[in-house]
Amino acid sequence: MPSVLRALKLRTLAAPKLPSPQVLQHQHQHQHQQHQQSQWSSNRRGIAGSAPLSRLPRPTTAAPESSSTIITPPPGTQTPPHSYPHPHQSSPQATGHFSFSVVPTPPYSPSSFTTPLWRTNSLPKISSLRAAQIARHLSSDNNSTTTKMSTYTTRKVAAPHTLEHRVYIEKDGVPVSAFHDIPLYANAEQTILNMIVEIPRWTNAKLEISKEELLNPIKQDIKKGKLRYVRNCFPHKGYLWNYGAFPQTWEDPNVVHPETKAKGDNDPLDVCEIGELVGHVGQVKQVKVLGVMALLDEEETDWKVIVIDVNDPLASKLNDVEDVERHLPGLLRATNEWFRIYKIPDGKPENQFAFTGECKNKKYAMDVVRECAEAWERLITGKTAPGGVSTTNVSVAHSPSRIDASQLPPIPANQELPAEKIDSSIDKWFFISGASA
Repeated sequence: MPSVLRALKLRTLAAPKLPSPQVLQHQHQHQHQQHQQSQWSSNRRGIAGSAPLSRLPRPTTAAPESSSTIITPPPGTQTPPHSYPHPHQSSPQATGHFSFSVVPTPPYSPSSFTTPLWRTNSLPKISSLRAAQIARHLSSDNNSTTTKMSTYTTRKVAAPHTLEHRVYIEKDGVPVSAFHDIPLYANAEQTILNMIVEIPRWTNAKLEISKEELLNPIKQDIKKGKLRYVRNCFPHKGYLWNYGAFPQTWEDPNVVHPETKAKGDNDPLDVCEIGELVGHVGQVKQVKVLGVMALLDEEETDWKVIVIDVNDPLASKLNDVEDVERHLPGLLRATNEWFRIYKIPDGKPENQFAFTGECKNKKYAMDVVRECAEAWERLITGKTAPGGVSTTNVSVAHSPSRIDASQLPPIPANQELPAEKIDSSIDKWFFISGASA
């Protein structure tokens, strides 16, 4: 028994003395201060010393990368094959193709470090611009557009790629004439114009405003009882631009132009919109004029006005024809070539150009627009015989052909029908001797 007591006494004497709670708190604070001072010194060495900046934590960013991720146009549009260089592809903003990558989120809390300001103020600006362009591209409205004057929508009748298919344009829900009721100018200064998209970029169906039908809806052109499609002339796919027309303009077939020595083609003035977004049939775009080419098509003057959507990212940089070559190199040459050869696969000869194919500047183009607007004025007021052109409208006050909207015959309600299947031969490529690849 005494030996047991001695053992317990010895064990008690050997046990360590525990510190009080106040001592523990003091030791913990001292260790924490030492750790913070050490971490602060380490960070200073990492910034001012030889350690690379890449070791610093990076914020999550969306940064451009060299490998390409194609952002496709909105549903319902076509994209060109990727096996050949499209004329627009020299400019990422012009093509609507973007590439980006996302740096993964780091496995630490952002609050555990201080990010240098020069890092937070650079890459996010680039990525936000790209993100905004992509969002704008993917969210482009598929059936309506807004101008400063009104909202225009489309009313579709029958399925695309059928003889019965029509696209009417409506203003505030009332059908109007695509030829006569939409104002040519979108602002009082007459520097911004309204354009009607007939054929979206990269498509083949030859759609156009019907001159003969009531309210001039957009329909597919017919030749020998069959729907017309333009052929793919290598390296092009369909139309190179959003192709359409200026409302309230007319190329008078009774007047021979003094410089082209050819009469007008009896159509609204043709327009090639070169912006990055793919349009849709019946869309009313606000554009500014950059230049004009004079195609001589079957001994008729067929003007092609080059324009850009005022909402395009490049619009502020494109103000005249020389700016197009500077920012979209090769596009004017490709445009000239396309109009020259596009009928050859159908057994027709090359088209010819006035001015040796030169694209005239903005001033000349605006003169052409005004001449065609004056010709339309004579047509709509009855000073020029309309021939087979339907001049019925619902808004031109001084026109003898104006009627009230209540007098319009019934037009079927909007029909969102799937397009009819087209022959696979429409996708065939034609290789034209003498065409530049």
